[in-house]
Amino acid sequence: MTHKDWRGSPGTALLLLSLLLCGILAAAPASAATQYLGDGPSFTASVSGINEFVPGEETTISILVKNTGLNNLKQVSSGTIEPEDVQSTAKTVTIGLASAGDAVLIRTDPQMVGDIRGGNSVTVRFIAKISANATTGEYQLPLTLSYRYPRVIVQERADVFEFTYNEAEDTLPVTIRIQPRVKAEVMEAVPEQLTAGSEGYLNLKIRNAGPENGTLASVKLLRNGQSPVFPVVSTMFIGDFPSGDTVACRYRVSVSQDATDQTYPVDLVVSYTNREGTVVTSSRTTVGVSVDARPGFSVTSPVPEVSGGPGRTIEVQYRNDGNVTVYAAQARITLHDPVTSSDNTAYLGDIAPGESATAWYDIAADEAAESRVYVFDSTIRYRDALGTSLESDTIPVQITVVPAPSAPAGLLVPAGALIAVTVAGILFLVYRRKKENR
Repeated sequence: MTHKDWRGSPGTALLLLSLLLCGILAAAPASAATQYLGDGPSFTASVSGINEFVPGEETTISILVKNTGLNNLKQVSSGTIEPEDVQSTAKTVTIGLASAGDAVLIRTDPQMVGDIRGGNSVTVRFIAKISANATTGEYQLPLTLSYRYPRVIVQERADVFEFTYNEAEDTLPVTIRIQPRVKAEVMEAVPEQLTAGSEGYLNLKIRNAGPENGTLASVKLLRNGQSPVFPVVSTMFIGDFPSGDTVACRYRVSVSQDATDQTYPVDLVVSYTNREGTVVTSSRTTVGVSVDARPGFSVTSPVPEVSGGPGRTIEVQYRNDGNVTVYAAQARITLHDPVTSSDNTAYLGDIAPGESATAWYDIAADEAAESRVYVFDSTIRYRDALGTSLESDTIPVQITVVPAPSAPAGLLVPAGALIAVTVAGILFLVYRRKKENR
């Protein structure tokens, strides 16, 4: 029997070489890789920037969060796969800041900041409201971090790596400080003749309810939003303003014409020099101010009558329906056909709330005027407590026009007969005197 040498076949040799190479590759481990091992993330937190705040303000607290975790062990092995996350990396981090009782209220929800690798940091910001009643001192706010980090595992197979994580939550204290400040507390607010469309005075009694002693202090009155009450002279210097002390301030204020009978807000602040020599301003204090509507007037007298022909004087009585006294009041009536006037202005004087004053007008009606009730406009110009000249709204005045009175029929004498009788009488008197002189 004849045998073929396998070396004589090129195809067979190539196949055996390929099988041998695959076996070597299958038995060989993965390429060399680096693996870092450590104790996991470690965090510190501190306020970034200003950490002193004042009572009554709404502010933003910026916090710097740093991952100080280190990789303690570096493993280089030709039989391991390098993991995507190292032991000190914090994954899917969520950071939340909590309130400190009623003194500091945090208004921002927890924030997701993503991954923080060891040695890296992130800044988060939270909106906070500092209570107006917060006392001076330090406050610790709890900062909570929720995250995951890679778990240390042993790689069992050269070509397989299992990704597993630990769940973790850390709480760190963040310290802020509340500065001592002057706090203006209004003990009393008394308006003087504050009516819509005019000016008056506002008397305030203000107490320093804060722990700080202010020097070179000034109290400034401010308009509150769109309030109809706003200062004419807004600033008053009061000098030293120790804690617990009380001062009296008087401000001239103006009230817009659209104000009604109600209470409106005004604000005030105190600017002063603090114990460090810095000029600061206190938080705003709001106080309510009572305002009266513009004085209103009404006619309380009966409707006067006037007949066509010669004029007459009528009386119109006006009552002050407002809440304040008007001074040097003067009434004026505006007439139109068929009624006219030779004097349409009358002086009324001072009218207290609820009191009345009488105006006299000289008017006349056309003889051909229709008999009915006519309505005419009148106004009252007056001065307020500060002497400002103001004018009331239109006050309607009614006047009844009646027919002219006619003479009785038996008393009517023809004009010619009356003249003849008069002439005859004169001639008779002349004749009689001549006869007596003879």
